[in-house]
Amino acid sequence: MDFVLKEENGFSYIDEGEGEVLLCLHGLMGALSNWGKVIEDFKSEYRVIIPILPIYDLPLLTTGVKTMAKYVHKFIRYKQLSDITLCGNSLGGHVALIYVLSHPEMIKSLVLTGSSGLYENAFGGSFPRRGSYDFIKEKVEYTFYDPAVATKELVDDVFRIINDRHSVIRILAMAKSAIRHNMKKDLHEINMPVALIWGKDDKITPPEVAIEFHEELPDSELYWIDHCGHAPMMEQPEEFNKILKGFLEKIKV
Repeated sequence: MDFVLKEENGFSYIDEGEGEVLLCLHGLMGALSNWGKVIEDFKSEYRVIIPILPIYDLPLLTTGVKTMAKYVHKFIRYKQLSDITLCGNSLGGHVALIYVLSHPEMIKSLVLTGSSGLYENAFGGSFPRRGSYDFIKEKVEYTFYDPAVATKELVDDVFRIINDRHSVIRILAMAKSAIRHNMKKDLHEINMPVALIWGKDDKITPPEVAIEFHEELPDSELYWIDHCGHAPMMEQPEEFNKILKGFLEKIKV
């Protein structure tokens, strides 16, 4: 992915294209590259912005989903953004939901894919053991329908994170914060258009999670992608982008 990473005022982010803003949030061990195909396909019509969430950089006591939402708000204010379509995968979706509840005036629409916030079966019910590359490889593969999507580069990145004590403590703190902060009772307050784009074979936030989101969110549409796990924008990018494009066309004023 050959996009320029910008560093300003303590923020690291990608900012490509012009037009209405698509702001994309990655997951717990995700990266900017997770949204690479979205940038490529949408930057001709939209301004695609992806901030790095400072998951590993916060003081341990403040590491949590609410702090991440506050960080997103600081970033949006700094960049003077408005009328945003906010997209979130996994933890990024959870952060997006918290942000939207606090600042609905900033957001035009919401796109959730494999979002936590109701239930998440992280790592298949067991946390990766440090030092065991094969075990971590197996758990990264569990994220996808097709294990081949878990490239060596991707597995290496997760292995490096898991074997850094500073990082892994914050991952555990963030995961616990996400479990504690269940969104079910709040979802009825989100009245903007929401696209739920879900892998039918997601084992981390399974299909019943998407169905529950759809039932609780007043103005949501649920789209399924076959042969797809927890990160549709990575595993089935063409189908994901086709659905996203259709949704964005539908909500255009």
